[in-house]
Amino acid sequence: MTKLKRIFIYVFLSASAIVSIFPFLWMITSTTNRSIDITKGKLLPGKYLFENLDKAFNDVDILPSLINSAKISILTTLLAMLIASLAGYGFEIFKSKAKDVVFSILLLSMMIPFAALMVPLYRMFGTISQTVPFIGIDTISSVILPTVTTAFLIFFFRQSTKMFPKDMLEAGRIDGLNELGVFFRIYMPTMKTTYAAAAIITFMSSWNNYLWPLVVLQSPEKRTIPLLISNMGSSYAPDYGVIMTVILIATLPTAIVFFLMQKHFVAGMTGSVK
Repeated sequence: MTKLKRIFIYVFLSASAIVSIFPFLWMITSTTNRSIDITKGKLLPGKYLFENLDKAFNDVDILPSLINSAKISILTTLLAMLIASLAGYGFEIFKSKAKDVVFSILLLSMMIPFAALMVPLYRMFGTISQTVPFIGIDTISSVILPTVTTAFLIFFFRQSTKMFPKDMLEAGRIDGLNELGVFFRIYMPTMKTTYAAAAIITFMSSWNNYLWPLVVLQSPEKRTIPLLISNMGSSYAPDYGVIMTVILIATLPTAIVFFLMQKHFVAGMTGSVK
């Protein structure tokens, strides 16, 4: 590789990194400025960070929305890990003539856009709410249940299970474990990297989910953080400093989860089993 070519690659990569990082840096600096400074295009840090934080927690009251998003995301992630891993394990380990047909239909469901399912889902939860109110419209359950697992997660766990050493399962069965015992005591601890990767994907997707909560959640006290940010941005005179502060606070949980589980995420995405 010639020196000129190497310089060109470094310049290109540096420019790409700056373009990728700039929106995040602009968001951070915007949290320290007033709305008028942001609209003028000020890029340097200001001195209004604590004022914006005070408005975010007192005027906007961000805490209830953070708690709602945390409840939904954590419960969705836990249930999705259990259900999707059980399904992926079953599709790969157990033999059946109809298994591949069912799995193919499951994969075909990935082609259906969620927007096409919203009206049937809304009507279904509206009907359920007449008999089971805590699962119906305007409940946390109505947000969690449709997103508790996806065809992608089941596919992801099945593909990872292909690399699982089947001898360990047979050893557990010989030692007297039933199938659930084999799953919980052998499979789950061994597949921790796969679980970590799936947990990050599910948590981030649930935390940032906007469309379905917008449709099904009707009470202001039950809105999630994306709904709160959308509501702030649609006001008559939006305070962009406070909006950027709320966005930064909303970004922190997903960033923390990702960086804490980054190594497991990379290993899980590459399909390694330890």
